[in-house]
Amino acid sequence: MVEFETIESTEVKFGNNNFIEIGKKKAITEEGENQFISLSRGFFTPDGEKRYKKNFSLPNDAEVVKQIIDALQNLNVDEKKEETQEAEEETEDSTESDEDASEEVVEEETEEKTE
Repeated sequence: MVEFETIESTEVKFGNNNFIEIGKKKAITEEGENQFISLSRGFFTPDGEKRYKKNFSLPNDAEVVKQIIDALQNLNVDEKKEETQEAEEETEDSTESDEDASEEVVEEETEEKTE
């Protein structure tokens, strides 16, 4: 028989009543123990009780965890890159409009001075 022990965990709530639990756990058998990282998705019942829907485990290996963290951060960075590019394009458009307007004002002032 396998017994599971939660060493530590963190909960990330999202949506109306959903959560993701990130935990370091230990599987204990007659043959020994094995530590792993667990990602569990679930929801809260109307009574506030936790119900788990899906679970995914990762090896308790610092290099693997680091690579996963880097990959997740790169996904987030890509999203921010798109937002940054859109903001830069909007800024360029408004800067061009401001420059056009400034040129028109300068031209008008020059015409008034020559008259």
